[in-house]
Amino acid sequence: MAAELHVELVAADRSVWSGEATLVVARTTSGDIGVMPGHQPLLGVLESGPVTIRTSEGGTVVAAVHGGFISFADDKLSLLAEIAELADEIDVQRAERALELAKSDADAAAERRAEIRLRAVAVL
Repeated sequence: MAAELHVELVAADRSVWSGEATLVVARTTSGDIGVMPGHQPLLGVLESGPVTIRTSEGGTVVAAVHGGFISFADDKLSLLAEIAELADEIDVQRAERALELAKSDADAAAERRAEIRLRAVAVL
């Protein structure tokens, strides 16, 4: 059996995804980080961006994450996000409309959120 890590992706309002994985890639304030089984313990601040999870079954789970924390120890990875959406839950047309609206309103934060949602969908 290949080495695995247990992953919990939790948003402020719900548990988004939980399961076994072989690799998780996330963006932190220090840059992008890949976590595999046996990684040294870490605690970091998540930047807004896509999180990619390579599941033990060989699948890929992608989520748009907006801020939060990442913690890893003893092959257990926790991603605690302010907002998180699985890519397959994202309505692309709605995200595109939100992006256009944010651009017309000069709302940089909303524009960034919409761009990240669209990037997460594009990864799939």
